[in-house]
Amino acid sequence: MLQSRVVPLDRASPVPLWAQLEADLRRRLAEGEFSRQFPTDRELVEAYGVSRHTVRDAVDRLCAAGLLERRRGRGTFVRPEFEQPAGALYALFRSVEAQGAQQTIELRALTECADAAAALHLEVRPSTPLVLIDRMRLADGIPLAIDRVWLPADVARPLLDADLEHGVLYHELSQRCDVHIIGGWERIRPAIPSQPDCAALRITPDTAVFTIERLGRDATRPIEWRISKVRGDRYSFVTTWDPRTGVDRIPTWQTGGEPP
Repeated sequence: MLQSRVVPLDRASPVPLWAQLEADLRRRLAEGEFSRQFPTDRELVEAYGVSRHTVRDAVDRLCAAGLLERRRGRGTFVRPEFEQPAGALYALFRSVEAQGAQQTIELRALTECADAAAALHLEVRPSTPLVLIDRMRLADGIPLAIDRVWLPADVARPLLDADLEHGVLYHELSQRCDVHIIGGWERIRPAIPSQPDCAALRITPDTAVFTIERLGRDATRPIEWRISKVRGDRYSFVTTWDPRTGVDRIPTWQTGGEPP
């Protein structure tokens, strides 16, 4: 840790030392000084000349604010925020990979069922059999999103034997079912998480989530109805624009993906 970047704390100030320390650490985080690994409590004690109790107060508040996370036996880490370009195909894991985080999937359900709400979007009868794929997406072992997908069973039944914890859904859909998603739409809006979603995502009820609804089509009909719940404290959506044209432009490194 570079000592030259430390702003000395003012012991004559009415502002508590922990609050001054928290403010300076926020500044340094905003400036991108720290990589994923954050200084240890001992390093902060030595750098700022304060007690371990003061350091813990400041760091605990940064953890509560979602900027840092303590991992037992490993230290304190800067909590990454993953960015998704608005208007591009939903490619959550590409965003995770770009931040250097380890991505994993937990399969919560893979079954054939009926769902009237999903059937309405897929333009089939309410009793039509559908394949439901319910997965949890994690970044560095921490839940990031719940992803639920419904597809007509008449084309998607071969997916019931697929490895959807490691395989890419669109690839499996193409290879096993000869179905190719070529278009559709997404709708993104803030939402209040349900109690089960809070438990699954390990968040408190006052943590916002994004609900992403997606309809995917092949050349002839709707094939995919997807609802994803993404943690709002770990994720953001980004749009760029070009003043020369007045047209939104998405960075090329963030486009062209498909949801796994």
